[in-house]
Amino acid sequence: MSKLQPYIESRGQGPDLVLLHGWGLHSGIWEMLADDLAEHFTLHMIDLPGFGRSPIPGDPYTLNLLTEQVLKVAPENAHYLGWSLGGLIATNIAIESPDRINKLITVASNPRFVQQDDWQHAMKANIMDSFCRYLEEDYQGTIIRFLAIQAIGSETQKDDIRRLRDTVFIHGVPAAKALRGGLALLNDVDLREHLNKIEVPMLRLYGRLDSLVPAKTAEQVAELIPHSQHKVYPKASHAPFLSHKPLFVNDVKEFLHE
Repeated sequence: MSKLQPYIESRGQGPDLVLLHGWGLHSGIWEMLADDLAEHFTLHMIDLPGFGRSPIPGDPYTLNLLTEQVLKVAPENAHYLGWSLGGLIATNIAIESPDRINKLITVASNPRFVQQDDWQHAMKANIMDSFCRYLEEDYQGTIIRFLAIQAIGSETQKDDIRRLRDTVFIHGVPAAKALRGGLALLNDVDLREHLNKIEVPMLRLYGRLDSLVPAKTAEQVAELIPHSQHKVYPKASHAPFLSHKPLFVNDVKEFLHE
């Protein structure tokens, strides 16, 4: 077990809410929402290992490692909001450590990110393969390309891409091991058969124009977690918290205050 701990920034007042970012980024992506949410919750914004200001342990870059690292610095019991890869980690916490989580919100996330014969509403395998290949040749360019895809189709596409690009390298370049390992997790992890272990209240948020996590995923996951709620933002892409901030913040507050 690694002694290294991820970077965490806490602010606000009220119930604890842990925010987990997506691949290639860091907790700075939440700055836009932080002031609004901090009026209602004590936010705990964590940089995943190897991203932002967090060191990267020598251990293999697995979902269990990321889960363990997050739980090292997170409050004993909290609400969790995870975006994309962060949603995978938050979901794993709800499965493996239910005593640590109160309510769960996932944003543009998928228990299985890449298509299989029995799971069509996901990313095509060749798209993920090309990202893995490009990463070795030009990792900065690949990160930017990945971020641009996340905003395609959104009403505020240009602004979203600019915000993502402005945020990504503020704390330097992510560790190559974290970039490779994170993509491998998105490619390989399949939590579908474990979702029936989730008992905490759960809200799943999607963008109808998302090309990485198709909105039709919402119905597929509903069959696996019948007690969960979901909402699809009609004009949002992979980052609805950027394109539809007021609506998003309101939905988070409503669900966590129920």
